[in-house]
Order: sequence, then structure tokens, then C-alpha cells
Amino acid sequence: MQNSMYTALFGALANEHRMNSIANNLANVNTTGYKRDMLSFRDTFSMYAHDHIMEPQLTLRSDKLFPEPHHVARVRLAYAKTDFEQGSLKITNGPFDVAIAGNGFFKVRTPQGDFYTRNGHFRLTAEGQLITEQGFPVLSDGGEITLPPGVRNFTIAESGDIYGDGVLLGQIGLVGVDNPLNLEKLGGNMYRARPGTNIEEIPAEGYVAQGFLEVSNVNAVYEMVNMIEAQRQFEAYAKVMQTTEAIDRETTTKVGRGRG
Repeated sequence: MQNSMYTALFGALANEHRMNSIANNLANVNTTGYKRDMLSFRDTFSMYAHDHIMEPQLTLRSDKLFPEPHHVARVRLAYAKTDFEQGSLKITNGPFDVAIAGNGFFKVRTPQGDFYTRNGHFRLTAEGQLITEQGFPVLSDGGEITLPPGVRNFTIAESGDIYGDGVLLGQIGLVGVDNPLNLEKLGGNMYRARPGTNIEEIPAEGYVAQGFLEVSNVNAVYEMVNMIEAQRQFEAYAKVMQTTEAIDRETTTKVGRGRG
């Protein structure tokens, strides 16, 4: 089998990964606080042993080597990361809709542990507990947030302080992390530390905006252009594999006839 088959195969697989990432971004274009995924690729080169010969004496390579030294490019996924660029803010006027302007995360408590999120679409339970859309408690420095019943006219300051009828009742915690690239995505638009990494919480470089929600930072037009490009590249690699297979089949047929 020719090297072109393997090269095209790896290229097609790389574009399949890229297409999956683009499709996921487009599916979350309207998800509050969603951050788009980015992939990058690079060529890796297969080298013959004699490609490593770097001696200056010409006599060592005076004769033509067989096979001739060639570098065979094979595409690999090189880097995957989440783009934490700020999304625009959408007005909702909801008393417990809050958006983070700048860097930082809300902390929520789940049965699997405490996670981070940028989705500030919160609500109050009948018992006065502040929870997420999925029903997970929102955290402050002192733990879960529970507001007294019967209070109205809630306002949330930029610091996250919650006031009811002008009285301070609690605070929505806002934290930063030392390296956001060490976060991995979970379901429900939440994040946690990647396995094998440590996350250090630092003061957030942002503020809370009440009555707003942060929209996704996915640019639908940009992602559609990338999708078309990935599809065309996949089709080109598929054509290379089809052509290589046809050449191999024809070569095998002719060799078989010659021996007969």
C-alpha cells in the first residue's frame, strides 16, 4: 500500500475531528455562556533511518540510496483548547440573570463536586435557595446561597452582593483561575480541572451585571465557512484514497498477468 493512502487517511480523520468540533460549536450558538472549541493540526514526518545521517563527508552518501530519502507528511491533531473570549451581553431584565463582564467564573455545587460555569441564568427555589437551570446550588465564599423568604426588590451589585429591600442578604461568588486552559468541559456548560492538572483560584478580573446574560462567543458565519472548508478537504483526501486504491489494484492486476 502506498504512503499516499496513509497520508490521505490521517488527513481525512483529522478533518473528521475538526468537523465534529465545528458542529458542536454551531449546536451551542444560542447556549448561554458557551465558549467555542478550537483545534489546530500539524504535519508529522516519517523518516527513513538514513535521513538522520548528517555527516559532511560526501563519501558516506556518494551512492544513491534505495529507497531515496523522502519525508512523508501525515496530519495529526496538535492542539485543542477552549476559547474563553468574552461573549456579548444580552439584556433580559431578570432579577437573577447575571453575566460576568471580564474574566471569571461562577461556582456551583453538584453531586460530583464543585464546578465552574459562565452561565448566570439562576433562579430561586421555594425555600429561597439560589440554583442553576439544572438545579445545582450557586456558591459564595461561605457556601450555598439561601435568601430569606418574603423579600422583594432584589438587586445584585457588580461585586455579586445580593440586596433585598436595601438589605445585604448574601453574595454570589466570582472566582478566577490561574490557567483557564487547564479546564475541561463537562455537560451542562460547566468546567472542571483536567485530570493531572491543578487549578489555583485567584481573584476574578471582572464584575457581575444584573439583568444580563452572556451569549455564546461562537460566530456562526465563521464556523460555517470552516465547515465548508473541512468538508472540501475531506472530499479531497477521499479522492486521494480512491485514486491510490485504483493504482494499487491496477498494479496488482498487471503483475499477476505478467507472472501468468
